[in-house]
Amino acid sequence: MKRIKFYLLLILARFLSLIIKIHGKSSGTSLIGMITLKIEPNFLKEASKYTKQCVTVTGTNGKTTTSGILSHILKSGKYSVLNNAKGANMLSGIANTYVLGISPLKKYDYAVLESDEAYLSKLYDSVQSNYLVVTNLFRDQLDRYGELSTTAKKIQNAIDKNRDLQLILNADDPLVVNFRSLGDKKPIFYGFNKVEYHNKNIESNAPMEILSCPWCGGELKYESRFYAQQGHYYCSCGYRRPHCKYSADVVIYNDYSIIKMSHNNVEYTFKIQLLGLYNAYNALAAIATAFELGVTDIQKAIDTYQSAFGRSEIREINGRKAIIQLIKNPTGASEVLKTVDFNSNILIIINDNYADGRDVSWLWDTNFEILQGANKTIITSGTRAYDMAVRLKYAGIDNVKVIQNIDEALRFVSGNGADRSNITILPTYTALLHINKKGD
Repeated sequence: MKRIKFYLLLILARFLSLIIKIHGKSSGTSLIGMITLKIEPNFLKEASKYTKQCVTVTGTNGKTTTSGILSHILKSGKYSVLNNAKGANMLSGIANTYVLGISPLKKYDYAVLESDEAYLSKLYDSVQSNYLVVTNLFRDQLDRYGELSTTAKKIQNAIDKNRDLQLILNADDPLVVNFRSLGDKKPIFYGFNKVEYHNKNIESNAPMEILSCPWCGGELKYESRFYAQQGHYYCSCGYRRPHCKYSADVVIYNDYSIIKMSHNNVEYTFKIQLLGLYNAYNALAAIATAFELGVTDIQKAIDTYQSAFGRSEIREINGRKAIIQLIKNPTGASEVLKTVDFNSNILIIINDNYADGRDVSWLWDTNFEILQGANKTIITSGTRAYDMAVRLKYAGIDNVKVIQNIDEALRFVSGNGADRSNITILPTYTALLHINKKGD
């Protein structure tokens, strides 16, 4: 790709982005990247030369939060970082991040890129990554990914394209630990030794995703099970959780977690200002990766980290405090539901666009029965608002109101249609983008 064409693309992209923002036509997470790749399919190959090292993050849940925490740690350490912070993790979203973020006159120290599992292989065709963090593997969007074995194969195919890749894997997930690089670098594992709950009412009840041993197909047993299939597992054939280079203990409180770990004979205690065990796993993944990059002075960064876009994000809507938590599959959604304030005005927005997944059968595998404790009418919205209302009816929840138009639903829960309580919004991905656009 000729350098002059590359520079012209950067200028054009910034001009188009300005026009779009002025007219409020897009949330700005991937449109410019999509246009850029249409004009120049090899753009990412050239753009990736403007970063010294690349860390990619993939997995079913936690990509945005893990990459966001890691980026914040690195930035706090005075490193320059390029990060697709709003979770646009397909090629167009990553191209969007590069074309609007890089400068021809400097190199970033790091690119920290979350990647959709299905697009990781395509990303590695253009971008050479130094590290890959894999968070977990849960059943997600069956119409796009298929079963878990299909998702795992897609990730392994991507890994096989990069012999020098250093894998950083969640040891507590029996599916994740099987990934291997073709090169000489052995995987680095992170995980929890012990998980405690300060309040027993918020203990994880996420459904188990795997019951058989990945080696022999026999029964997979657990010494401790923490969250879905994650924990300390073993099988009579010899398959078991591997030793962790980065291991920790965690205590989960209602709205934060305390992680204690030792690294190079130094004891660390981190207070994670995020909800739930699932976010404690995300934080541990980011901390382990930061340590591996040689960054250990990270407590201040952990203390000042703000929730990522739509991941326990707190914002104001019409002067009302709203907490926004993305839901997209049974395991993640069931965990999120345990953190919901039953005294808030609850809005669930379910879309079935491509990025959400067309198949919404996951609603029936999610533990919406938790919401039986809600004290106010639950509003359902989005293209599958009626499907969500039916699911709540079968969960034994009768106090439900359908407002299919998202803007009308937002006005209702934040205006005169509801009392002045706080708001809880549980959207799928494209609904989250719609909310963000309204707030831009």
